[in-house]
Amino acid sequence: MRKVIISGFGGWVRVLGTMLVVLAMGVAGGSWYFGGHETGASSPQADATASAGDDVWYTCGMHPQVLQREPGICPICNMKLTPMKQDGAEDADEPTGPQERKVLYWRAPMDPSYVSDRPGKSPMGMDLVPVYSDEGQTVGGSVIRIDPVTIQNMGIRTARVRRGPLVKTIRTVGRIDYDEQKLVFVDTKFEGWIEKLYVDETGQPVRKGEPLFDVYSPDIYSAQVEYISAIRKLPTLERSTFPDAVEDARRMVDAARLKLEYFDVPSQQIERLKDVLTPEKTVQIHSPADGIVADKMALEGMRIMPGMRLYTVADLSRVWVYVDIYEYQLPWVHVGQAATMTLPYIPDKVFRGEVTYIYPYLQKQTRVIKVRLEFPNPTLELKPDMYANVVLEGLLKDDAVLVPREGFIDSGMRKVAFVDRGKGKYQPRDIQVGVEGEGGAVEVLVGLEPGDVVVTSGQFLLDSESKLKEAVAKMMEPTKATPRADAADAASLT
Repeated sequence: MRKVIISGFGGWVRVLGTMLVVLAMGVAGGSWYFGGHETGASSPQADATASAGDDVWYTCGMHPQVLQREPGICPICNMKLTPMKQDGAEDADEPTGPQERKVLYWRAPMDPSYVSDRPGKSPMGMDLVPVYSDEGQTVGGSVIRIDPVTIQNMGIRTARVRRGPLVKTIRTVGRIDYDEQKLVFVDTKFEGWIEKLYVDETGQPVRKGEPLFDVYSPDIYSAQVEYISAIRKLPTLERSTFPDAVEDARRMVDAARLKLEYFDVPSQQIERLKDVLTPEKTVQIHSPADGIVADKMALEGMRIMPGMRLYTVADLSRVWVYVDIYEYQLPWVHVGQAATMTLPYIPDKVFRGEVTYIYPYLQKQTRVIKVRLEFPNPTLELKPDMYANVVLEGLLKDDAVLVPREGFIDSGMRKVAFVDRGKGKYQPRDIQVGVEGEGGAVEVLVGLEPGDVVVTSGQFLLDSESKLKEAVAKMMEPTKATPRADAADAASLT
């Protein structure tokens, strides 16, 4: 018996054709000589045995181009050849008769990797062809049959494709910071000296209107004197017979009072000056808002100048949280999206907030985008500069076709799922997937439908078997299509 090592389609066709023709002629001549010419008919049992024998080929699992009719050793790697069956023998138990055919999807006739869920044109301008559920070959390969015992030994597990909500979750680390809209600065508008401090600690809570410090300022003292002088002159000028003089005196009083207000002199002190008509050495400055002292530069006896920042008061009833997300995560984040947060020192408590701003630039050093969230903080448990675990959850689709992440093989260029068709048959299909959601559920765009059962464990063994069978089928197809050419080649060789 000759062994066939195929190095190309042309050589394989000629050699295998010659071998088959010579073998057929020898078998036919022997049957006629030893019994056929005597009985005039062949035995049905013999025909069945011969047909069954013709269906068996032996090949190498590592080199599928090696084919022969009898068991043996691979001449390339010295592995034992394994038997294989023709597709017709495997599908003998398929139901016959007219069946309603269900279209799975459409594919391009010249590019099997291009698939669609509806009829149309391929990128090359050709009509897409339908792929039916009962076809033995799909974009991924042909249907393969596995013995039930082998299935159990391989540990094959399956899962059902389903419809459901597609939820995407982003887990990241956040940094708590002050709400910039609730920061208040206490600056000076005059030159002077701090006489007394009432709030002398950073982090000290303050209330709106609470005194912060007393300051002596020559400018404020002069403004007080001007205000008192204008008030004292007003009654005298009001008795004047000149209306313009009376109006000017009133304007001087208003201007002197306004000057004190511009210096941030409290209204209570201005009213007291109006009553006692005696200037005060110091002016008391009060807190403009509720909060805590986030920063303090004021010291007793310190000389202050206009524009100097003495206090920063922060309202912590609401805080900002900054998180970083990567570029590919940006489509899953939007303003108004709900967010949850936990802190390491109180992990059992969940804080709830929302996304309020997505910064319009990318940090080129880290390749991330900054996102700002807001969280209410009535109990002041959220403290600035703390790190927190932040979770962003978004509902991408209400009704999506979902398959487990283990339900397909991702080779980089293509994604293949193996569909369990029952009775030990598995069908590889090329699929297109979308976003991977929570719990390992992946959205399927093309290739699978709800209710399909896919293999989640053992796909690589099935993939190897599928590729082996597909390669052998492609090599054997030209021989079946051109028997006369093979016979002519055999005749020329003999």
